[in-house]
Amino acid sequence: MKTVKILGPGCANCRKLEAVVREAAGAAGIEADFVKVTDMKAIMAYDLLSTPGLVIDDKLVSSGRIPTQAEVRQWLGA
Repeated sequence: MKTVKILGPGCANCRKLEAVVREAAGAAGIEADFVKVTDMKAIMAYDLLSTPGLVIDDKLVSSGRIPTQAEVRQWLGA
């Protein structure tokens, strides 16, 4: 099972990112544990320059934008 972390304060883009990732994982049949990280100290531990950020299995794969579902599926290994 993949661990997916959404990094951000809970803004509209953070919610949109979570929706895109959930749809991509569901469409690919990949089980994932979703975690919302809103604590700024925890977010900064990933050297994130801008939110929202996407971390898959403790690796920062995207920051400051909403990736496409195709990109997310690739990062999830689908």
